[in-house]
Amino acid sequence: MPPLSLIRSASALGLATALLMPSSAVAQVADGGLAYRLSTWYEATSHRAPGQWGIAVADQTGRILWSVNPHAPMVPASTVKLFTTGFARSMLGGAARRSTRVVGIGGVDPKTGAWVGSWALELNGDPTLERAQGSGPTLYDLALQLASGGIRKLTGPLLVQSADGPANAIYPTAWSNRHRGRLFAPPVGPLTLHENIVWLTVRPGTKVGRRARLVETAPEAISSLVTVTATTKAGRRSRLGLSRRKDGGWIVSGTIGIRASQRRLTAVASDPKVVLNAVWGSALARAGISWNRAPYIGAPPEGSLQILAEVASAPLDSLASEINRRSLNLGAELLLQWAGGRDRAPERLTQHVRDVIGSSEGVYLTDGSGLSYDDRVAPSAFISYLAKFPATAAGQNFPQLLPANGTGTLRRLNSGFPGEGVVRAKTGTLGQVSTVVGYLGGADGVLLVSLMYNGPRPWAARQAQWKLFRDLGADGVVIPTDSTPAPPVQMGGDSVAVATGGISR
Repeated sequence: MPPLSLIRSASALGLATALLMPSSAVAQVADGGLAYRLSTWYEATSHRAPGQWGIAVADQTGRILWSVNPHAPMVPASTVKLFTTGFARSMLGGAARRSTRVVGIGGVDPKTGAWVGSWALELNGDPTLERAQGSGPTLYDLALQLASGGIRKLTGPLLVQSADGPANAIYPTAWSNRHRGRLFAPPVGPLTLHENIVWLTVRPGTKVGRRARLVETAPEAISSLVTVTATTKAGRRSRLGLSRRKDGGWIVSGTIGIRASQRRLTAVASDPKVVLNAVWGSALARAGISWNRAPYIGAPPEGSLQILAEVASAPLDSLASEINRRSLNLGAELLLQWAGGRDRAPERLTQHVRDVIGSSEGVYLTDGSGLSYDDRVAPSAFISYLAKFPATAAGQNFPQLLPANGTGTLRRLNSGFPGEGVVRAKTGTLGQVSTVVGYLGGADGVLLVSLMYNGPRPWAARQAQWKLFRDLGADGVVIPTDSTPAPPVQMGGDSVAVATGGISR
């Protein structure tokens, strides 16, 4: 891989070529009608959204029919998640699940129900653990299993571990400092619950001058971590703020109008273990298990490590489908760690893509979510992957893991098509990036489309990208599945959390 500085120079050269000699940058192989439509669209688009464009439209075999700067490496943003999905499927299989466990050495005292020995929570980075609306496994599920096994008492502070390294949550090194800690970029790692964000919902007090009331939290049972100093005032207007307590909790301050509706405040859990302690304690209490957090006193337990309770995520295909639909950065990074480990996963992801496309050119990835500005992918590399990966053993029904038109990050692509599923694509958005990459069903076969823009007008570029998909798909057909059943699409809706946010979508 050439140095990043050379890649950026190549990108700058591609931009200069596109602006100075647009006609020579455009390749046409398509039939006259398709070529005319694409050329007309690009002529108008390049004026509305000036900048660097990289475009490739191909048939389902990957043969490029029309292109603009197809081999120029560009910033892809969240379209990287498309590669992460394929990599995870190749390494783990679409039916793989991520487990969360309680493990221990020792035994249950049959008289008292006390666990005599050591125990720990094993968290392994399930992005759906403790998710809102109860659509994922919970710590309460684990506590109920402990209770059903006769355990009524636990002693000892909470120990957290993972199956493949430290049970931590940190920011990927490739993420920019200006993104870290924002709702779309929480810390990532095995220690993940409720996507490492919290929701706090408050409503006015019963009278003017009284404290606002905390009415809901997510995860549940973290009210002990919240201090409400906000007061109720006359009227409907509210001005609420959220700040951190020294112990890792939060302070809700400001004012809320007595006639105002309830307000939800959202924050990143920068210290997820504080949240974990609160949720685990509540789960045990609800299951009828007392927890003495003082250190265990006694002889070291004998015996082998046992799995005392276990819950599992939905299958990988369901996780990947939701991660792509919501463009969930945390989820994509967890998939990458699960498939590639925590040390050199981006390198392994890059090599996976190069192996699939059969070339080392035009692909350099530093994360699994696309939130890094150092990622580079050429439009032709996307096209080659879209064409070749579904033909691999791990690639069956791969298009079905991408959002359909009218859903998720393609929700605004909801008109101009004969039905849902004519488009299966992934979007990417950063400060000066707008990309859309995917499949477009047609009566004469599926088109592979890679529309990449790096420049000062990403919003205008996105509107133009939507327009082209609508124009090309107006008479389209639903993209067919392979003979095997399509991957399950389940779990959360299009926007389960605010953290699906506006960056790297």
